[in-house]
Amino acid sequence: MTTPITLSPAVAKALDEGRPVVALESTIITHGMPWPQNLEVARQVEATVRAGGAEPATMAVLDGTLHAGLTDEQLEALAQAKGVAKISRADMAVCMAQGGTGATTVAATMIAAQLAGIEVFATGGIGGVHKGAETSFDISADLQELGHTAVTVIAAGAKAILDIPKTLEVLETLGVPVIAFGQDQFPAFWSREAGLRAPLRMDDAASIARAHIMRGTLGLPGGQLVANPIPVEAEIAREVIEPIIAEANRDAEAHGIWGKDTTPYLLQRIFELTEGKSLESNIALVLNNARLAAEIATEMCKQRVNAG
Repeated sequence: MTTPITLSPAVAKALDEGRPVVALESTIITHGMPWPQNLEVARQVEATVRAGGAEPATMAVLDGTLHAGLTDEQLEALAQAKGVAKISRADMAVCMAQGGTGATTVAATMIAAQLAGIEVFATGGIGGVHKGAETSFDISADLQELGHTAVTVIAAGAKAILDIPKTLEVLETLGVPVIAFGQDQFPAFWSREAGLRAPLRMDDAASIARAHIMRGTLGLPGGQLVANPIPVEAEIAREVIEPIIAEANRDAEAHGIWGKDTTPYLLQRIFELTEGKSLESNIALVLNNARLAAEIATEMCKQRVNAG
């Protein structure tokens, strides 16, 4: 049977040499921002990981093949591609079987990372429980993935468009450690604080790496969510963004937007209502998460060598 994932030469070399690797998603490229800004940001994120001493592995399905790590040419082609599927656990295999091209969500990136042997993943914000989920049952597959795929995910908390208290409740039920980095409050994507205390707190990359390794030692399934607050200078305060999110949600409901279309619609509407500030903040937090992910991946490698 052929291998289900193709490693780029740089990623294969890094893994073979026991060097740190950080997984990156690709929906931010195809569904998160327009050309050519999407390519510029994708390159910036990869450069940030490299500057932190790790190898970036951007995940995507290209013509039916799942890739861990893209060449610059592949990255540019993906950034300009039309009709790219937004894939998660449910439709990843179908996209590959049909020879399609798909950008990976948090869940799909975690699956790809585990197949490649990569244990750290930097993203913007995870999906979660949408507002009104008690009637719509709209809950992201990202949460279930965190419950059983052993990858440490660095995000700026859950996307602020979500029902964050319910998202945290589901993560607790699934046994996912939710670790705020350097503060007691759980961050909410564009804002440093969601108004909720995080279940756990850690203040350095070495401790987070140690906890990930310990979960493996104990045989515990699932990953860790590291909630890394957006840099102060890029923050949109909670009292500013919350009324804007409420307006965007009302607009989505009025237009009958639901399911996979909800998040892209809300992010675009919030971009319009903040006159572009939300996207600037989004870029800043992704780069911040890439920096921390590179530190954590480096610490994991060090600790395994020292234990070895």
